[in-house]
Amino acid sequence: MITPDARGPLPFFVYGTLRPGERNHDLFLRGRTDREEPGRFPGAALYEGPGYPYAVEEPGATVSGELVTASARSYAGLLTELDRLEEYVQGDPRNLYERVARPVERPDGTTTPAWVYLASPAVALRLRAGGRRITSGDWLERG
Repeated sequence: MITPDARGPLPFFVYGTLRPGERNHDLFLRGRTDREEPGRFPGAALYEGPGYPYAVEEPGATVSGELVTASARSYAGLLTELDRLEEYVQGDPRNLYERVARPVERPDGTTTPAWVYLASPAVALRLRAGGRRITSGDWLERG
């Protein structure tokens, strides 16, 4: 687990509807990022939700997505908007997602801490018990 500190704003790891070509990318990210690059989130599996995916921590699995670095001028507003999109409120037991800092792999094999929206514990429990797993770990290959 990573604890955000004084190193500055963290990038976001996006793996579903915020990826390029998906419905929320242009709505939230276009013109607000300095960098977008492929990324991999090891230690998590991907499950289908109602029109969007959930990442659930699971050793040995990997989720594919993009590592998005917000521009300095956009970061605070984007963080607020993404929390709202994901219906995340810190400490709220009704959350569908929890925003957590986790290591994400870049294409060159290095890792960087990033914000990841993981399925909340209650949602993760339901998905593990009977959810539909996206075996490729890639939302774009869900078929």
